Order: sequence, then structure tokens, then C-alpha cells
Amino acid sequence: MDPFAIRLPDLPRYPLLDRPSPLQPAARFAEALGGGFELWLKREDLLPLAFGGNKLRNLEFLLGEALGQGADVLVTSGRRWSNHCRLTAAAGARAGLDVHVVLSGPPAPGGESANGRIERLLGATVHQLDSADRAAREACEAGLVAELRAAGRRPYRIPVGGSSAVGAAGQVLAAFELVAQLESFGGPPDVLMLPSATGGTQAGLLVGLRALGLATRVVGVVVARPPDELALAVAATSAKLAELLGTEAPDDADIVLDASQLGEGYGIPTAAADEAALLLGRTEAVLVDPIYTAKALAAVVALGRSGALAGQRVVFWHAGGTPGLFEPLDGATAEGSR
Repeated sequence: MDPFAIRLPDLPRYPLLDRPSPLQPAARFAEALGGGFELWLKREDLLPLAFGGNKLRNLEFLLGEALGQGADVLVTSGRRWSNHCRLTAAAGARAGLDVHVVLSGPPAPGGESANGRIERLLGATVHQLDSADRAAREACEAGLVAELRAAGRRPYRIPVGGSSAVGAAGQVLAAFELVAQLESFGGPPDVLMLPSATGGTQAGLLVGLRALGLATRVVGVVVARPPDELALAVAATSAKLAELLGTEAPDDADIVLDASQLGEGYGIPTAAADEAALLLGRTEAVLVDPIYTAKALAAVVALGRSGALAGQRVVFWHAGGTPGLFEPLDGATAEGSR
């Protein structure tokens, strides 16, 4: 089916993307794993604005809704490594909206995180918490929204990761974009692998591919929250998004998670992720961050070496996260991580 024969409902959208993200073959990397399969990199890290990242796709629709509601300030939250928070600051600057970002701890060793500095450079107000507790972060965010309203502002609160059904609509379009790009190279992928933290990207890509009638296996590599919690989040967002799109929701069996690379938790590096990042850099000259993308890439390495990908066309979703390369990693606990 032609991807462009399917249209999303008339959702408000604020344009942040000027072209598709590149789709790059990674033959040398695949060969270093033993070969026998075809590998492509979807370079969401090369999307425009503030070092790029896949969350710009969500933010097009979230900003569209915010502006449609007359909002004059965006409020969101995440951990200090959050690509979503950095890109919300960028999107707000582009749209002329104030942005408040609540970052849960622990703070970066020795001071401000790379993402926090970028957020401030973009004009956002950053509220850094010491605790990694999710409830404390949510309470701070809710209090901030109340204060803004009391001051006569019109805040629009964006969920963690931008992972509402409205935000995930951007990832449906990303699935359509991918299929169109691969049409000249033999057709859609057999397997799509991506880092999955809040589940919105996985839900959107899955719904988009199923809406096209494709059986591509979408594998979310767990990089943050517990797998059972993440599976519920992906299922809930997929169901709401399918309803919005007017298609059938994916089956539970379609929600595939690989928790083999999480290690000790979010923000804590692993030897497998470090090895995967070095191998990609030295075969394809592509950099990945240690927080999200390197852990998902480590799953590709493990499956490729085991022969589980033999004979298949595989797409690895490089979600972004470049600033994570420029701050020291500490012993941050996984408690309350997202």
C-alpha cells in the first residue's frame, strides 16, 4: 500500500521538520557482526534543531495542539539526559513559546548537564531536582503549572517523552516515511529495532506499519522503565493512536520488548553498549549516545552475532541523543528513571 494513501486525521501541526531524516546503509557494521543480513540506519539524530532527535516528530503535533488551545508556555519534565526536554526547549524557541523544564536528579557531576546547558541557551527555564523520584518530579511539575496559571499564563503540559497519542502521531508519519524510502531498495524491513523508554515512538511506528498492512517486527530495546510497565504503556498508546487513525490496534503479540541490554538501569553504562558504540563509530563513522541508542545498538550486535538476523532486512532507529556524549556518566540509580 502507498504510505501516502493513508492520512492522519486533521490534527493541528506546527512544522519543525524540513525533510525526511536520512536512511543510511550500514554494510560494514553488519559485516563486522558476521554478515548475512542487511542493515540500515534511520538517522533521526540528523533531524533539524538542537542536535536532532526523533522527539521533534511528536512535538510537531503537540505544539499544534498547544497553539490551538492558546497556550503561551510549555511545561514538561524528564531526567537530565532527556532528548525530549532538550527538543521541547528548541521547539518552544522556534514557535515563540516560553518553556519550563523539570529535570529529576541526580544532577550532573560537577554542575550542569549537557542537555541542561543547551536548554538554557535556547531560553528555557530549567528546574533541576536532586531526587530521581518520579513522584517528586511530577509534583514539582504540577505545582509549576498551577503557579503559571495563577500568574495569568496559559501553560500546556507535555507528558514525559511527548508520548501521548497526539505526540505519537508523528511517529506514524515516520513509519510511512521509512517505507517510502525503502521502496527503491527492495521493500519494507523485516525487523525494526529502536530504543524504547516511554513507549511513544514504538507505539507510533508499530501502528503506522500495521496500518500499511506490514508485518514488520518492531523490537523495542528497553533502556529505562521496567519491561512490564513499558509494555502496558506501548499497548495503551497504540490503542489510543489506532482509534485516532481509524485502524485496528496491534495485537499484544506485536509489542516486542528486548530487556537484555538494560544493565543496572537508565543512565548507567554497560560494556556491551560501549563496545557497540565503538564498533559503529569505527565502521560507519556514526556516533551514538551511551544512554539510549548505544544500549539498543548492543541488542543489534547480540542478535547479529547469534545469527538471529540472518537473511533479514533490518532497520536500526537512531533516535538521537548526541549531547549525552559530552557529559560524564555517574552511578545514577534507576529509581524513578525515565
